[in-house]
Amino acid sequence: MILTVTLNAAIDRTVAVPSFRQGHRHRAVEASTFAGGKGVNIARSLMLLGRPVIATGLAGGPTGARLMERLAEESILTDFTWINGDSRTNLAVVDPTTGEQTEINERGPDVTQEELERFREKLMYLARGARICVIAGSLPPSVPPEFCGDLVTELNALGVETILDAEGEPLSVGLRARPQAVTPNQLEAEEAVGHEFADRSEMVAGLDELVSLGAREALITSERGCVASLGVEGGREVWEVSAPELDPVSTVGSGDALLAGFVARRYDGATPEECLRYAVACGAESTQHFGAGTVDVAEVERLVPSVEIESIAVAPVA
Repeated sequence: MILTVTLNAAIDRTVAVPSFRQGHRHRAVEASTFAGGKGVNIARSLMLLGRPVIATGLAGGPTGARLMERLAEESILTDFTWINGDSRTNLAVVDPTTGEQTEINERGPDVTQEELERFREKLMYLARGARICVIAGSLPPSVPPEFCGDLVTELNALGVETILDAEGEPLSVGLRARPQAVTPNQLEAEEAVGHEFADRSEMVAGLDELVSLGAREALITSERGCVASLGVEGGREVWEVSAPELDPVSTVGSGDALLAGFVARRYDGATPEECLRYAVACGAESTQHFGAGTVDVAEVERLVPSVEIESIAVAPVA
């Protein structure tokens, strides 16, 4: 079983607005409403890819009730902890004439210590039947960043492979807890290591820095694909992976689909190269849909051979 954790779940609304300009009145030509939050999006992709997954996290209020209804309609298995605060609503505006997107994300509800403890107990119960747990997305403002690190530590103790997709202080704290892998995008990785990446060599060096900060493996996503440092027999290998060029409908949630593809093949026991090819194919295919985490498994399989992968370096165990 795979678990996904979304501590700041949301109702995500995406609207398509041609020639969008700030300060002007517009009419949307298309709109969609989904249950969202990164972990929820990843669970959606995993379900569509045919892997066993349970989405868990925090939800509450009228928005949380709508969120649970949406997930039930999609036949996504859930076991959320109910809180008193109202879950957030996010808005993404996509301009189909330029491909640009504007995202407006609410901060999220207040969460009490008692609610966090109830969630932690539930997660550790679920984890006893899980092989992989993905902790993904932002935290509500009242949840301390250390909470992510505490979850990683406890999941490690249970022997669960933990993958952390976070940013800012939750990522920094989580790194010190030694997750199996971290999967930031380039901006998030730059913030974590404290400097920008001017070229590919610096991004590859950034992978080494993430590992030195505590991650056992690291993957940095970009618009075209990713670079990754993954464990192989006797050490670690670094790859650069690029997706075939596609004309995107929407890139909202493409990184979530990429991570879901990586987790899906990892769950299957595939090689690192196979995991990365499939991951980048999932991320690329998801851009053809209007809704985060949506993938067509047949199209993903068609794209896999078109994914370019290059081995950059092999490093022995220190």
